Amino acid sequence: MVKKPAPDAARRSEKSRRAIYAAALALVGETGYRKTSVEGIAARAGVGKQTIYRWWSSKADVLLEAFLDLGEQAAQAAGQQPYTLPDTGDLAADLKAVLRATVDELLDPRFEAPARALAAEGLVDEQLGREFVGKLLEPQLRLYVDRLRSAQETGAVRPDVDPRIGLELFVSPLAQRWLQRTGPISYAYTDTLVDYALYGLAPR
Repeated sequence: MVKKPAPDAARRSEKSRRAIYAAALALVGETGYRKTSVEGIAARAGVGKQTIYRWWSSKADVLLEAFLDLGEQAAQAAGQQPYTLPDTGDLAADLKAVLRATVDELLDPRFEAPARALAAEGLVDEQLGREFVGKLLEPQLRLYVDRLRSAQETGAVRPDVDPRIGLELFVSPLAQRWLQRTGPISYAYTDTLVDYALYGLAPR
């Protein structure tokens, strides 16, 4: 009698986790944050509600972790290391490369609908807004700060510039245009943001 191998609990757990991530992102994009529930995520993922509560304390925790995972998966697919910014010595080229990748992500249907839903809800739900900024936005902004500080060390950026304010010259306009749909976002647009931020508007 052939003995069947024991089920691989780790593999089963990872499969369930992936299904929950996908279900959470799909539901919040389709119905909005408020109408998304742990019960709905569980049903969509084909798991029990208790499975979700075993790993997360709320639907916000599920969604935020799903977003982090989506970003990591996108970075790996693009051959990039997650949570790093390039430092080739050419600040303008590095920033343009990162912002072009950001444009791709913002226009990706898998990301866009749920991201808009979470961003909109974060404006009225203070707790969710804090978690959205603290877990998703701030870690990315710190990477820009580190890259600008590196540029200061090489003389590519003035030493008196506050990197945290400096990064807003190109990150904030992109975010605003995307969120409020005040205009199209494209590589040409983000390249121009970098040029304006680094070289200013005055005649050279």
